[in-house]
Amino acid sequence: LAHRFLSSAVRLLEVAPKRQLIFNTAIVRRFTSSDDMADAQEIPTLPEGYKVPEVWAPKDMGGPFGGLNRPTAGSRTDDALPKGEHALQLYSLATPNGQKVTILLEELGVEYDAWIIKILQASQFSKGFVGANPNSKIPAMLDYNPEDKSADAKAASGEPIRVFESGSILMYLAEKYGKFIPTNTRAKTECMNWLMWQMSTAPIIGGGFGHFYKYAPVKIEYAIDRFSMETKRILDVLDRHLGGKDDGVVKDYIVNGEYTIADMAIMPWIRCVTNPEGYNAAKFLDTDSYTHVNAWVDRLMAPKAVAPGVKGD
Repeated sequence: LAHRFLSSAVRLLEVAPKRQLIFNTAIVRRFTSSDDMADAQEIPTLPEGYKVPEVWAPKDMGGPFGGLNRPTAGSRTDDALPKGEHALQLYSLATPNGQKVTILLEELGVEYDAWIIKILQASQFSKGFVGANPNSKIPAMLDYNPEDKSADAKAASGEPIRVFESGSILMYLAEKYGKFIPTNTRAKTECMNWLMWQMSTAPIIGGGFGHFYKYAPVKIEYAIDRFSMETKRILDVLDRHLGGKDDGVVKDYIVNGEYTIADMAIMPWIRCVTNPEGYNAAKFLDTDSYTHVNAWVDRLMAPKAVAPGVKGD
């Protein structure tokens, strides 16, 4: 394997001498050890003696979510979703991802019906919810009165537009009502930059730090250290941005001083890190040191509409 790897690399360099190829010498050393890594130091395992199988098989992993999740998608019950009187039907829970959407809906001041999806009781795996979101994650929304209803044959027949993934719902609603999303190309792009940043960092904070710090059935030092470092890095990215440490501009809100869906998306996850009802890790991660982030959270929590949105009322 090592000889084939090196031979291929040499041939690549020979046939493309003018290309600027980055050759990772660390990888070469890794594959050119005396016995192809046979003498590598044995890595400790938890539990002791655990060996990674050739083919993974599901098992009950313990913890509040261990027996709930499966490696397969699709519905598990035939239950339909309830429907209220308004055009917008929201199916969610007051988790950080759910709070993003209710904050926006409350800020918009529009009528909607909200239905609780009890994820610990597997409500997200009903046939109705899977129809709204095939990924079985909250929140999901159905709009029975889309803007282009006259040109939409399905909408004309009464079929709603489904919107799933919290970021997608925020964009849909902001564009539908023309609020909390910039119209200027530069500002709108910056808003999307930070919205996508939040979507990419949520698994690190939630599925990474939050899971191993609070929910995992066993405390694993490596996992907690790994995701604590990443979560603090994320907090520092946000603190530097708000404090103008890179561009010299202190900001009240994420996008050029304008309150947008980027603020609504990011704030619930930051609060979850410190909130006693969330991960309760303010002291552990020394979040008081992120002064610009804390001032920004306080600023966002001041409007009357945000409070019921955060609570999911």
